Amino acid sequence: MSELAEFWTERHLCTVTTVRRDGTLHSVPVGAIYDPETAKAWIITSGKSQKVRNIGYTGKIAICQIDGRRWSTIEGDAVIERDPEAVRDAERRYARRYKQPRENPDRVVIMVTVLRVLGTYRPH
Repeated sequence: MSELAEFWTERHLCTVTTVRRDGTLHSVPVGAIYDPETAKAWIITSGKSQKVRNIGYTGKIAICQIDGRRWSTIEGDAVIERDPEAVRDAERRYARRYKQPRENPDRVVIMVTVLRVLGTYRPH
């Protein structure tokens, strides 16, 4: 497993940044899953959240995780997936990295096609 892939399997919270309709940035903490082999990332969230609305405006997203001096940011194009099987798949991925998510009938998945990866994720 690459150092990047290993860093993204460790249990770290992330921040996600999206762009509001007026062009200002919206950053909030999230749990995120990233698979460097497929260049895909997943975030489970409420379909009523501000980040979901923002993705509808631009489709752009940045997800960053930090652990001391190690960090990694992934940037990409995001879409909202409401299909129940896609939500269950993302919940399973989330449970492997974090813990079983609580029930949320309004849950959706932010599906990200990763376009750029930045960071220093090697142990110092």
